[in-house]
Amino acid sequence: MKVLITGAGGKLGSEIAKLFVAPLVPKRDELDVADKRSVYSYVLAHKPDVIIHLAALTGIPPCETNRELAWRTNVDGTRHLIDACYEANKDCYFLYMSTPCVFDGKKEIYDENDIPYPEHFYGLTKLMGEVIVDAHQLKDKAVIRGNFVQKAKWPHQGAFEDRFGTYLFAHDLAGAIKEVVDARFTGLLHITGDKKMSMHDLAKLCPESGGVKPISYEGYLKNGGFKLTKNMSLDTIHGEWKRFKISE
Repeated sequence: MKVLITGAGGKLGSEIAKLFVAPLVPKRDELDVADKRSVYSYVLAHKPDVIIHLAALTGIPPCETNRELAWRTNVDGTRHLIDACYEANKDCYFLYMSTPCVFDGKKEIYDENDIPYPEHFYGLTKLMGEVIVDAHQLKDKAVIRGNFVQKAKWPHQGAFEDRFGTYLFAHDLAGAIKEVVDARFTGLLHITGDKKMSMHDLAKLCPESGGVKPISYEGYLKNGGFKLTKNMSLDTIHGEWKRFKISE
């Protein structure tokens, strides 16, 4: 089985790549999702059996400050990749990694039946990617939503005590995605941790992060911060899929 992972140099992609035998993990100069010619050249040459599409411009501030690049990468890039996938191998399995940021964050918890309504441009671009994948004629495809961080020292001095999620560490989410691929699940699926926690509680689970200070979302906004998704907590309607335990 030939597996192509876009964005394999990122925190999640590098963990997923460990779980497959000799996956295709092109760098940007080999496959630039924003460049249609680059995508078609690579995908048609390699004809993968599975594509795990993680490559994206992530982070709310970068997407707000460079909307054109965010659109070309997250929206046009997804279209280029799934179109090339269909042309190269109509039996290919395509998995698109999305985000809880497609929601407005005002509910306590979201399942797959809840209506997306993004608070920011990043969420909008990821939602548009979902729409492209869902509407595509490729038969075997899945959209996954989940939120994660790398299990490493918290990269900031503070963490929100009033932003919440059902978080996993990157290696936890990677293992769950491997299960999804092995099952060849099709449709929309929330991969969720087994408990809701604040970002500050999450930071305290990270190694060497005992001194991280709690900060408030309202304070962040008053200091000129971009609007964020306040609550990223997920549930799933798919009872056959367990809620995964974050590794502590």
